[in-house]
Amino acid sequence: MQPEGPVTPSTLSVKDLPWQIDWDMGKCTLCGRCTAVCPVNAIEPAVFRKRIIEPPVGFAEAPVATHKAYYGIRQRTDPAYKCVGCAMCSLVCPNDAIIPLRSDEADKLRFHADRGGQPRRRGGRRNAEGGILDRLKFIRISMLTDPALDAGRHEFELRTLLGRVLPPRENLEFIRANGWIPPVREIYPLMIGGMSFGALSPNMWEGLQLGVTYLNEELGMPVRICTGEGGCPPRLLRSRFLKYVILQIASGYFGWDEIIHAIPDMKEDPCAIEIKYGQGAKPGDGGLLMWYKVNKLIAAIRGVPTGVNLPSPPTHQTKYSIEESVAKMIQSMYMAWGFRVPVYPKISGTSTALAVLNNLTRNPYAAGLAIDGEDGGTGAAYNVSMNHMGHPIASNIRDGYLNLVRIGMQNQVPLLAGGGIGKSGNLAANAAALIMLGASAVQSGKYVMQAAAGCLGSEADRCNICNIGLCPKGITSQDPRLYRRLDVEDVAQRLVDVFLSFDIELKKIVAPLGRSTSLPIGMSDALGIDDYNAAERLQIKYVV
Repeated sequence: MQPEGPVTPSTLSVKDLPWQIDWDMGKCTLCGRCTAVCPVNAIEPAVFRKRIIEPPVGFAEAPVATHKAYYGIRQRTDPAYKCVGCAMCSLVCPNDAIIPLRSDEADKLRFHADRGGQPRRRGGRRNAEGGILDRLKFIRISMLTDPALDAGRHEFELRTLLGRVLPPRENLEFIRANGWIPPVREIYPLMIGGMSFGALSPNMWEGLQLGVTYLNEELGMPVRICTGEGGCPPRLLRSRFLKYVILQIASGYFGWDEIIHAIPDMKEDPCAIEIKYGQGAKPGDGGLLMWYKVNKLIAAIRGVPTGVNLPSPPTHQTKYSIEESVAKMIQSMYMAWGFRVPVYPKISGTSTALAVLNNLTRNPYAAGLAIDGEDGGTGAAYNVSMNHMGHPIASNIRDGYLNLVRIGMQNQVPLLAGGGIGKSGNLAANAAALIMLGASAVQSGKYVMQAAAGCLGSEADRCNICNIGLCPKGITSQDPRLYRRLDVEDVAQRLVDVFLSFDIELKKIVAPLGRSTSLPIGMSDALGIDDYNAAERLQIKYVV
């Protein structure tokens, strides 16, 4: 039964909390590291009073009860300071004296934490198991029909194009009419999705940028990273590394004053401009950077006061149709950079995606279309949005590609897929499946963030406090006490490892197909699934 009146620490017990601290008094040396490192202050030093029964000396004497005080670690029972299970205390404990354990009665906390009618916001994960991408299998294996390739010895061109690719005749007509041709970029098929400077900590963001630069300049992999909504630090805008960055402009326009002012001083053009109209985690809703993260640096870059919530409108307030968007936004962004930079929109997965795509195919200014499926992650989204809204990315991409095939433009308008790629750890397999369904490239943010920085979150609701700025690893925090735990060079190294591993696995998938000079975009005869309805929906082979 829910207690009446305000919830105080006395109305709850440790057993009501989702995570409980198991502390071993015998091993603990009271060094204080666990209490110092806890991001939510769930544990504290305490003095305990213990009753001890001393046995009698003789048969005629009665037992003697005495009390003894000792020092230890106590878990707080206030829901505002509940343990999130991040296990930072275990990581720093030199004696393995403390560890958080998942409670079997965690649902009790819902009666206490959801008081006042406030829905819970959670960070970064959708907490849903399974998915259609993990069920797809690659069934076309070249043996005697055509030569298979050796993934370890052959050279592969794992590259794709970002930008509008016009046929030669249309290219000449376009040049005569406009005096320029639509710009095209050669990029790696795995892109780092939009995660803003503000949502991520300075160390995390700098580590990702450093890793991307190393991949490009030392390993020759043209990896690109999207800024997300929130602008860029001024030094990046005026550096030669801007060519590896996709600048995102969203409905809040945060940080774009700084970008526009920096255009005359830019040494390099950005890779592309992404106009965000929606995101997969909360379709039809704008972004939100909670006030916990808006410190002086973030406020200065975004041009806002410190310590205020930064919600974005659900739509761009001056554009209410596809045609108006293309005319006003896409063409104006082309003009700002002298028609040298590709510009494309990003939308949430939706049943109306084909209407957007059909309109973009009629305008050569549109450099492609990015679709973010329902499994996308974000730091501050309502449960109802993350669990009950959106469109699966696989069928959206498949419908879009088949529509391009029907009008003969499948090689002209690239489709970028995102949302739940690598959710179960199968990054390369998920990416290859989407490419064979018709995507030219895939975007991943959550997987890259977690792998490159050692995120502690889990599908069992472990940690997941990205949104309130108390990330125990310092990945999504703007608190110097927390983000200084994150080593920039370590993030860069781990990001490089992620892409090298992805590269090897992707080669292992495409080599049996006999493909080495191009990606198998739309090669759906290589896919199969053991679900008849899914096979019919995606127009791939049904295999059992």
